[in-house]
Amino acid sequence: MSLRRVLLGVCAGIGAGYVAARTVEAAREWRSPQPVVRTGPAAYARARRAIEVGQALRGVASAVAMAYGPLGESLDAAVAGVPVWLRPLPFSLAVSAASALADLPVAFVEDYALERRSGLSDRSREAWLSDYVKGAAISVGLTAFVATLLGWAIRRAPNAWPWLASAGTLPLFVVGNLVVPLYVMPLFNAFEPVTGSLERRLRALGEPLGVGDAEILRMDMSRQTRKANAFVTGIGTTHRIVLGDTLIDAFPEDEVAFVVAHEIGHYVSRDTWRLIAAGEALAAGLFLIARMATPKRVRELLRDRPLLIARSYATMLVATQALRPVLLAFSRSREWAADRFATGVTRDPQTGASALRRLRDQNLADDDPPLWYELLFGSHPSLKARIEALERS
Repeated sequence: MSLRRVLLGVCAGIGAGYVAARTVEAAREWRSPQPVVRTGPAAYARARRAIEVGQALRGVASAVAMAYGPLGESLDAAVAGVPVWLRPLPFSLAVSAASALADLPVAFVEDYALERRSGLSDRSREAWLSDYVKGAAISVGLTAFVATLLGWAIRRAPNAWPWLASAGTLPLFVVGNLVVPLYVMPLFNAFEPVTGSLERRLRALGEPLGVGDAEILRMDMSRQTRKANAFVTGIGTTHRIVLGDTLIDAFPEDEVAFVVAHEIGHYVSRDTWRLIAAGEALAAGLFLIARMATPKRVRELLRDRPLLIARSYATMLVATQALRPVLLAFSRSREWAADRFATGVTRDPQTGASALRRLRDQNLADDDPPLWYELLFGSHPSLKARIEALERS
């Protein structure tokens, strides 16, 4: 038996085994939901770390098995009768729809059951399932659209397609940041302006920074979770600061003001545009890696076949894992910068430290994760390090 077949068998086994195990768990949980056990942050963090590692391994293994195994080849042959320009559409629709279906029991266990058992969510199974179906439908449609465009680029410029694809990625990033806040996020949550004394305080905070008229919205995050959060989204006219109702209702106004000052730091620093630029650079690099990793004879053989897109995606996914530490280091650097900005604006680092401690307790967050986890999975610096930095300020 060749090494290639062994590796493909291992990859297929990892993907199928993971889904099978989670399906058994999901069926058991659906029939007899486990009681809520308010575990401590350490136990919850261990469970979350295991999930993230498992999902990363499973994602790569499944993509490789699909791209190089018999299932991908069979599906590729099945769409051979479709016009060349249209072949990526049914291929990617079938793959992404099957993936969404396979992910259903996985997500039920990891995103719904764990959060409910840990006391971090009280939404119904039906509400969770509704959100999952909506999210999956959007993902399937978007994947098919992007795959069709990528197939066109590969056929149009078999040698220079990475540059053509890169040129098309930037407008997709920009349009996505314009469309998502207006049309996608409202499918899952309701948004309304922050009002009352909190609004006045936040406007006064933002006025000297030139963002006193920024859109500051309250989001009914409690529909999904009891965790508190805030974030910046959109660009241009859709640029807004979003606060979860779980944050507004549980935190004192001075702590909310520090959190908003942190988000204003992202806003003023145009971190959304920085992330778009980083995403564009990453996409260009991944496209180039995918082309260089595919021998010329294979590129010529598969030029008109969706299988080449699947193999390019698998290569890019493997490369993304290798580049993960660099990308996350950039994200953490922007979080440090936003903390420094908030400290300078509010001149109240102790309140910032208090807000982070409250955030840690409410979200069951591990404030001092292992170094390997922070390097490979942490988009934010550890809460312990952030709190200590604020207390020293």
